Amino acid sequence: MSLENANGSLETSFQNTIATVQFGHPASNSFPRQLLDRLTAEINLLSRNETVSVIILKSEGNRVFCSGASFDELLQVENEEQGTEFFSGFAHLINAMRNCNKLIIGRVQGKAVGGGVGIISACDYVFATPESTVKLSELAIGIGPFVIEPAVSRKIGKRAMTEMTLAAHEWKSAEWAFQNGLYASLHNADELDIEVENFAQKLSSYNPEALFEMKKIIWEGTEQWESILIERAKITGKLVLSDFSRNALLQFKK
Repeated sequence: MSLENANGSLETSFQNTIATVQFGHPASNSFPRQLLDRLTAEINLLSRNETVSVIILKSEGNRVFCSGASFDELLQVENEEQGTEFFSGFAHLINAMRNCNKLIIGRVQGKAVGGGVGIISACDYVFATPESTVKLSELAIGIGPFVIEPAVSRKIGKRAMTEMTLAAHEWKSAEWAFQNGLYASLHNADELDIEVENFAQKLSSYNPEALFEMKKIIWEGTEQWESILIERAKITGKLVLSDFSRNALLQFKK
């Protein structure tokens, strides 16, 4: 199926028991709320699909995996309720990914910022290229990576998460991300799809019930995220209304 409009694109293809979900947006694969909701719904749908055993998550293009939240929509937030509603989109997506009955393989071909790092962290296994640098820039625009922090800290640890967060203007190399556990392996661009496909095929050949039970074990201890991530969205939704954030967002858009 394919859904494409000014709010971005979302396409799912199937090969045997492997589902590949590709998202995209003209603004560096950023996420307006509608695209977040569509991706969340697609993950939930595939979770219930008994013919699917493995999901590959990827994005369009070859330079940017995901640049996080849509700055255009952030500038349209007028009150705390709207702010909470917008940032809860990332909360719902991360919760959908961790609750998904299928293992999710991330295919990262380029830079990731903010919410993009959160999405990578919510994948169960991630392949990336040496160009796949990462950054948590939220403090630089007057907010913080509050919603995605549990997923990022779970993947790379509190120390590395803190390092990324406080160095808000600094890109971390793909090698740094690999050494800290965000990426499982690094491959050149011409090898990436082959490695992802081979790994997905191997996983899909395993007992689906064993994969399902392994998924539950991988995400043990995250049951409270349903409420925690929404509370974090409220914090971010309030901060994004500050004069600091408004001015910073306008500067970033220039």
